[in-house]
Amino acid sequence: MNPLGSSRNALRPRLVIGFALTIFGFLLFVLGVEPGYFGLDRSPVVGFVQITVFVVGLGIICAGGYTTLNALWNGVEKSIAADFGFRLVSTGYVLCLISGMADVFGFGSHPLPGVPFFGPWQAVGVILGELIIVIGFILFIPPPPRQS
Repeated sequence: MNPLGSSRNALRPRLVIGFALTIFGFLLFVLGVEPGYFGLDRSPVVGFVQITVFVVGLGIICAGGYTTLNALWNGVEKSIAADFGFRLVSTGYVLCLISGMADVFGFGSHPLPGVPFFGPWQAVGVILGELIIVIGFILFIPPPPRQS
């Protein structure tokens, strides 16, 4: 049985939507991480708006990646590893969200009403979350079709 299924016409729109979401999320993520690339850098520090933009961009990347990889399964029952991978993607995103917005949530090094600042510990938390997301996506990739 082919994991890509027999309906390639139904597969194509889901792949295009998933890739489009992923590219849009990546552009939003880059805008948040390095607004200077777009001529929008107004501050020497990474503040609340930048943190929010890159966290939202990362969330859109996760949604696009899930849409794309879920389309590749195309109706075939997912393996336990794929289910575990999806949960890892979700967990990694939550870790990135909480780490990035720690000051806003009140447990960072610069809690409100001070100016939120993206510090080194927050960066470590976001990087670890991104690594967990990558591992989750790797587990979510469908196996190659069997040759019979």
